[in-house]
Amino acid sequence: MLVLALALSAPVLAADSQAGLEAYNRDDYATALNEWRPLAEQGHPAAHLQLGNMYTKGLGVPQDYAQAVHWYRLSADQGEAYAQFNLGVMYEKGWGVPQDYVLVHMWYNLATASMSPGKNRDTAASHRDNVERKMTPDQVAEAQRLARERKPK
Repeated sequence: MLVLALALSAPVLAADSQAGLEAYNRDDYATALNEWRPLAEQGHPAAHLQLGNMYTKGLGVPQDYAQAVHWYRLSADQGEAYAQFNLGVMYEKGWGVPQDYVLVHMWYNLATASMSPGKNRDTAASHRDNVERKMTPDQVAEAQRLARERKPK
């Protein structure tokens, strides 16, 4: 699944969450959750992103798209590009939120603008461009306006 693939290539979490990443990589999701949840509750955007991934896939927690959206939004609101991309996926598929192409485009656009050049940025841009083909010019203009006005918290 692309959501998880992009997130795992995101920059490594802070050093104090390395144990969570190591546990996640060996499929020990209970330990990963125990390592990341306190960091997420302290406001760490990378931990928010990883909890979103866990809820999207149901890894160590019940699959819950609404919870995934919650954690992704906390991370995306702090400017985390991979969480922005993942929110685009959630809105595109209607997972945990109503399907909304304006918001899909906005989130993919923000992710594209935030990522360094390379494969992940190209993927985000491709997703944005694909959804744009399904939109009216007014919807594209609205999505672009929302992206311009959105400021990290």
